[in-house]
Order: sequence, then C-alpha cells, then structure tokens
Amino acid sequence: MEPIQVGEKTYYLKNATNIGIYKLNEKDVCVIDTGNDKDAGKKILKAITEQGWEITTIINTHSHADHIGGNQVLQERTGASIYASEEEIPFIEHPLLEPSMLYGGYPFLGLQNKFLCAKKSKATAIAKDLPEGLEVLSLPGHSPDMIGIKTSDNVYFLGDALVSQETIDKYHIFYLYSIEKTLQTLNALEVLTGTVYIPSHVEATKSIHTLIDLNRQKIEEIQQKILEICLFPISFEDILKKIFDTYHLVMNTNQYVLVGSTIRSYLSYLLDENKLEFSFEDNKIYFKTKEKA
Repeated sequence: MEPIQVGEKTYYLKNATNIGIYKLNEKDVCVIDTGNDKDAGKKILKAITEQGWEITTIINTHSHADHIGGNQVLQERTGASIYASEEEIPFIEHPLLEPSMLYGGYPFLGLQNKFLCAKKSKATAIAKDLPEGLEVLSLPGHSPDMIGIKTSDNVYFLGDALVSQETIDKYHIFYLYSIEKTLQTLNALEVLTGTVYIPSHVEATKSIHTLIDLNRQKIEEIQQKILEICLFPISFEDILKKIFDTYHLVMNTNQYVLVGSTIRSYLSYLLDENKLEFSFEDNKIYFKTKEKA
C-alpha cells in the first residue's frame, strides 16, 4: 500500500477497508480506521513509516472488526491514542460484545472470528476539539454511533455510511443496526459539499449522489419485500429463509448473524412505523403486515 494524496494534507491507503491519513504536521499523522486485523495494521505502519511519518493519533469511524482490527498492533508499536464516539468505545475495548450483539447471546466459537471480533484496544471518547483541521460528522445507522471525518482539504471519510453498487448487486442485504437512523444519515449526506468522498469500501469519488440513491432504493426494496413476505403470519426464521432464497444468498455462520440481525432491525423499524404487527402462537412469535384502514 502506498499513500494516495487527495488534498494538501489528506491521503488514503486503498485497501479492503480504505484507511485515511491526515498530516497533523510535517512528522505526525492521524490515521482513520485500521483495517481488518494485525496484518492490516502492520501494512499501514510500514506504508506510513516509509514516508518518514509517525502515527500519533487514530480515529475509528465505528467499532466493527474490519475498522479496528489493526488497532492493537498499532497502539502497541506507536503508542498512538485511539479515539471513537462514546457508544462505540465499549465494543472497541471489549470486542466480544460485537458478535454477542449480532447473535443475541454469548457467541459460540465459530462466531469469534476476526471478521466479527477484533483484538481489544484502549480508546477515548472523541472530543469536539479535534486536532486542527479535522471535523466530526455524526453518521449513525450502520452502527449505533458511527462517525465520519472531514479534513481541512474538504475531503470526507464516511465510514460505512454508503455501500458500493457492487456489494448491493451481489448481496442485496447489507448490515444495518438502525434503519431509521440510516435513512436520516443518507439525507444528511445529500447536503455535503466535499471535494472528495471516501467511503470505507467504495472507490474515492467526487460525487456520492448516485450512491445515496442506490442505497436508499435498496433499503426501500427490502422493506417492501418483508411486507410482501409477511402478508400472512410468519416466524422470523421463515422470513430469514425467504430473504436468503429470494436473493440467492448462501447461509453460513457470519451471514446468519449479519443478515439475521439486519432483518430484525427492519422488523423493528416496520413495527415502529405501524406497518407490521406481531402475535404469539404456540410459544412462537409471528409477524404480519398490517391491513390498511
């Protein structure tokens, strides 16, 4: 990986999870997210030290494993301070919480993998007074308290606020914690006026409007699909099976918890929007689309 310059002080490393770099001065840099694991962290450190820079600050946009996986090795080797939003910190410091939340209980060993459970690191709540030249954006939805970072070069690092067209076309269902907050975040992204936008898993781009529309349309499609599935009372596991079958997805442990948790979030949203109702029969919960008055 080699730093790609997108502004006077702003760079990024193109990776499975794009890594932001902001020069705080001629020597010190702030890194935005750290990739999937310790190997990603080592590659980040190598790419940055080869430039003669030192990592003094790390910002995590959110606490998912592919954004904090390099935290531990970078913190150990550089002594860098790690900052994140307050609600994400417990997951960074106690990573077992992530697969626990997705699964809904203590995760069996098959879920304690590097894709769902990073190594623990120490983080501090991000202050409103960031290093000069950086601003925080609130971008919740994909995770409880995800943030983005704007640099003085008018470059926006957007975390997982937007999913690529390739991912949408391939998987259809992308992980969301809150549907309501995701839709609010998409609305907020529409009014940004950046020079360059860098979502974590999307090519750097000068415009995000088409991508915003694609994300919103797919979310609306999934809602309608669930309402169609629930025309007659149906259990959660059967809803999940129908979603997998409809989109030709293949079930495995990671997909079960990621898609399953996301579908539960859709069900919560549709219940709260008064579009679904639920009932208990024979000690099972059933969901049904509400009839229009």
